This record gives sequence, C-alpha cells and structure tokens, in this order.
Amino acid sequence: MSSVRFEKASRVYPGSSTPAVDALDLEIEDGEFMVLVGPSGCGKSTSLRMLAGLEETTSGAIYIGDRDVSGVAPKDRDIAMVFQNYALYPHMSVADNMAFALKMQGVSKETRLTQVKEVAELLALQDYLDRKPKELSGGQRQRVAMGRAIVRQPQVFCMDEPLSNLDAKLRVSTRSQIASLQRRLGITTVYVTHDQVEAMTMGDRVAVLKDGVLQQVDVPLTLYDKPANLFVAGFIGSPAMNLLDGKPAEGGADVGGYVVPLDRDTQAMTTGRALKVGVRPEHWHIVADDDEPGLPVEVTLIEELGADAYLYGSATDKEQTELAEIVARIDPRKPPRKGQSLRLTCDPERVLVFDADTGERLTA
Repeated sequence: MSSVRFEKASRVYPGSSTPAVDALDLEIEDGEFMVLVGPSGCGKSTSLRMLAGLEETTSGAIYIGDRDVSGVAPKDRDIAMVFQNYALYPHMSVADNMAFALKMQGVSKETRLTQVKEVAELLALQDYLDRKPKELSGGQRQRVAMGRAIVRQPQVFCMDEPLSNLDAKLRVSTRSQIASLQRRLGITTVYVTHDQVEAMTMGDRVAVLKDGVLQQVDVPLTLYDKPANLFVAGFIGSPAMNLLDGKPAEGGADVGGYVVPLDRDTQAMTTGRALKVGVRPEHWHIVADDDEPGLPVEVTLIEELGADAYLYGSATDKEQTELAEIVARIDPRKPPRKGQSLRLTCDPERVLVFDADTGERLTA
C-alpha cells in the first residue's frame, strides 16, 4: 500500500490547446478512499488513467509512494483497475478471470486457487467460481471485477465509474459493499464518478473537478457546508442548493425585496459586489405569521417521498417579477397545495454568500 501524489500533473491531447487535466495538485494518503467527481468532460477519468499509466502525463509528475511513475509502464505501477464495463473474459470461468493476473505473474496453480477462494469468500462469490460471466447478474459481474483486482494485492485501486451499469437499487447496495470492503482491506483507492451522491457517501475525501481544474478537495460534510465557490455549491447536494441573485443591503443581502440577514463580517465583504445568495433546501421555512418577512413563492410542484417532501416553486419580487426556481424541504405531513402562494424564510446562520463575478465564497 502507498500514498499517491499528483504534482502539477497535466494532460493535453494532441490537436487540443486546452488541457484535459490542468496542473493537478492532489495528495492521497496511504489507505485513503479518494473520490474524483465532476460533470462529463471535467478530467476525472483522464486523471485516473494518468495514474494508471493509460494516458501520458504531458507535464508534471505522479508519485506512488516515493516513486515517480510518470514514465513507468502501466504493468509496472502495481495498480489494479476496475472498469465501468467489467472487462471480464467471456470464455473464462469466474475463478479463471480472478486468477488471470496471478497466472501472468507466474504464481503457482495451488497458490492461485487458495487466493481466489479467499477473495471469493470475501465477496460472497464462492458459489459462482465455475460459472461464466454471461451467467451472472450485473452486480455479480462487478464483484468478480473487484475480486480480480483484490487478488493481485496492489498498492492502489483505480475504479472508473464501476457502478454506472447497475440499476438504482443495486447501485446503492453495491456502493456500501465497496466502501466497507475498502476499509477492511486498507488499500489506497482512487474512485471516479459523476454521481455526487455516490461521491458523498463513499469517499473519505472528495475532489471536485471542473474543466480539468481542481475546484476543492475536502471531507464530504465540509464540501456541503462550506463550498469554495459557486460551482461546488451548485454541484454538491441533492436537490441542489438554491442560488439567488442578490445585492448588498442594510443588515444583509437583498433578494427581490426580501433581506436575508448576514453577520457583520460577511456584510463588510459584500460592499460594491454583485452577489449570489445560496440556501440549501432544508434551510427554508414556510412563514406562518403574516407579519413576518419572507420571499414570495408560488408552489408549482410538491414531491412527496414519504419521510421527506420537497416544494418546487417560482420565487417573485414585490412587483411579481419572477426571480428564480426554488426548492425547499417541507413537512411531509403538512404539505401546501399546488398553485398556493406563500412566503419562505431561511436560517440566517446557514446562508452562504458568493461573489457573482468571481464565484468565490464570501461567507466565513
């Protein structure tokens, strides 16, 4: 097992002037589960493939432990890759698929069999060792791909969207299995996904990328509570954070005539700036008192999920001009009606304020 370090690592594809990965600086601790997340084209898979040696590093360096592997062949990096499409050999049994890398390394048949059986028990695959991949479900095939990686006992696991081919329910159960298995094995893992819920629930830390540039890396809760910029704020969280246009006002930020209270330090930083005011859905509250200030909203949809319910509505200013679409978590037992007009207020201490031009978070 080893740590992983990207030092100003960049990848520029031939014929392109824009880096797919731009001067990535990222340290991954020994035994850590690091998730790379971002929208399509953000450079997360390219970063993973650079680590695995499947993509050339145009500039900068990548270290596994203390060794610079930038120019090392993939087979000599001691990395095991788990792909999105499983990449199993269809003509081989489960046992042979799992043992293939050991066979290539010249490991004896007896040792291969012992190690495969141990890993199969770990993944609950012992009853499927004689089957071919076509006889397995998607979840079982993914576990075989995991087993093939584990049996090699690599320094680093690289996982490229391994759950994207599974249905929603199986994806939830399999992601918890992968996370708990990684903690038991203690192998440094770099995991790529476009699904921010997957990232938040699996990673020890999460690195958010956009257009090849690292935006923020931190533990999931810090990304959620203190996003570094507007992109991270809008990307992390489901439903997404409400981001509203605002302007500095006495005591806070004016959003369509509703003044969101801000602390003095934040107010001092808002002077002369165009603002974006961020409010998570769970931090809105329906105004009960007619005299209490709030943001006018017309309800367009109530999404009832049993334990939770979400209000979707259109926020307006005092002149009934539409400002933005709003999402608010509400009491599932007392939902308002579709088409109802109401007002929302928010928790002042949970409001985030951003510079609309730079995207930088101003709130401490």
